[in-house]
Amino acid sequence: MSKFIHLIFKTNLNRNLFFVLLSILIFLLSKNFGMFDDDILFGSRMGNHLYNNSIFDWSMPISFDPGHPPFLGTILALFWHIFGHELWVSHFAMIPFTIGFFIQLHKFIAYFIKEIKLQFFAFFLVLADPSLSTCLVLVNIEIITLFFFFLSVNSLLYEQKKIQFIGLFFLSIVSFRSMMLFAGICLFEVLYRKLLQKEALKKIITLKFIVYYLAASLPAFIYVGWRFLEKGWLQTHTNSPWKSLWHFADFNYFVRNSMVLIWRYVDFGRIFIILFIIISFIIYGKKIIANAKNKLLLLLAISSVIFIISTILIVTNTVGIRYFITSYICLNLFAFLLLIQFYKHKKLVFSILFFGLLIGNLWIYPAPISTAFRATLGHVPYHSMRLEAIDYLNKNNIDVESVASFFPNYTTLDLIDFSGDQRSFLKFTGVEKYVFYSNIYNLTEEELKSLHNNYTILKEFNNFNITIKIYILKVK
Repeated sequence: MSKFIHLIFKTNLNRNLFFVLLSILIFLLSKNFGMFDDDILFGSRMGNHLYNNSIFDWSMPISFDPGHPPFLGTILALFWHIFGHELWVSHFAMIPFTIGFFIQLHKFIAYFIKEIKLQFFAFFLVLADPSLSTCLVLVNIEIITLFFFFLSVNSLLYEQKKIQFIGLFFLSIVSFRSMMLFAGICLFEVLYRKLLQKEALKKIITLKFIVYYLAASLPAFIYVGWRFLEKGWLQTHTNSPWKSLWHFADFNYFVRNSMVLIWRYVDFGRIFIILFIIISFIIYGKKIIANAKNKLLLLLAISSVIFIISTILIVTNTVGIRYFITSYICLNLFAFLLLIQFYKHKKLVFSILFFGLLIGNLWIYPAPISTAFRATLGHVPYHSMRLEAIDYLNKNNIDVESVASFFPNYTTLDLIDFSGDQRSFLKFTGVEKYVFYSNIYNLTEEELKSLHNNYTILKEFNNFNITIKIYILKVK
């Protein structure tokens, strides 16, 4: 095992070749996974608009314009023009960013851990996080964001200002969330140099520093300014389907958001990581803080997402589990550092942490508690099951356009699987004759009650922990 690890991780060439092969393997395993959740909007809808018009036509139709820069859509449209408008091409477009992320993740780990064997195990402990590993198998903006984020952070740590500028430049235009991560890196640099390198603030926040970050953030400022001039609004408008998500939270909602935030950090097996960190602080608190690199990791885990957290807590939007992946990565690596610094039974503890994260993919909460399937590999069987269920509808002459469903399934079939099928499910209202349901759709109590009271199961599909049911309205 040790010889194998040293073989693939010892030289840059071998290591990068391993990352390329790993990325290709992930692509081959996931190339048939349909567009999912928000990626239907950010990838398919926005990408199709650019593909059918121009990759420079960033003015989205008001009917589905979320305000975010169509960065993912632009990349997909470009790849579709070159290789064809196919689902596999969409996944293929993610390979460069996956490879880049793997390289930057290893470089980040290597800053804290010098021993090759330990780098290997730290790398896979980080990848075991369900929210991160799910990003690797779906077409999404997260893996793009993570690549530019760690390119920027690594360049800061290794003092490569030109490369850091490139990373920040692109990070500022991926999405509004990436813009907040950009601000988090800026804050991290100030705190890192002030608290750990003991520099004076006046030496840190200089005219050169300000100009550097302003220049790197030009894409964000240009995009936001253009949107206000072109549209007159940034993220929501009077008839926006997302308008209700962007109100200021009252005290009760603030408390709710705070509780959900804590839940996100312990969800899907991360409870093992968090408990291990807490126990370690209780036992070795002063020794942990005495280590500069430990403090650096904790500082990055907090500062990188502080602007996202501050925003999420005070609005009525959903506290998305994917919003904090950069923080999860830092905390997982921090837990690994504590393990190798203070514990004797390293293999046992590592196994608990590693398999705890893997088992986290199996966590499903009973309805009506929402499970963030978008951030767990537990949803994977759904993709093939969905096609099987649609095939059942077709074979039994049940018109898809007369069947109700739920988010994210009530959309044009082609937007999900690139089949060319322009039919679409209806949005469930409780009066439709047929209903297409899966336990990955997070329904309200009222919707669940309506299904239970007014419908019977016509056909059921099961695969591991995922269920799809075709309901038919009861005859009264």
